[in-house]
Amino acid sequence: MLSVRLDPETEQQLADILSHEQNTNRSELIKRLIKERWLTLKLDRTFVERRGGHPQHLLQDAPPDLSERGTRKQAIANYLKHRHS
Repeated sequence: MLSVRLDPETEQQLADILSHEQNTNRSELIKRLIKERWLTLKLDRTFVERRGGHPQHLLQDAPPDLSERGTRKQAIANYLKHRHS
């Protein structure tokens, strides 16, 4: 069990978030926010992995390293080159 004291501004922000999340109580909201933040801190996984991976139906023929910036830039350059030639 953890007790946290919030300043009035943060308390109001929490109330505002809860007003938009009508099926959630304070505890559930705080747990979800902590879980989301914790998942973003897993630095050993790529952004795509943290978001659930590549959609399989869209990238079936894509190279496995397409999430790398250099590979993406080259793929876009090749696409544009073929499109405009």
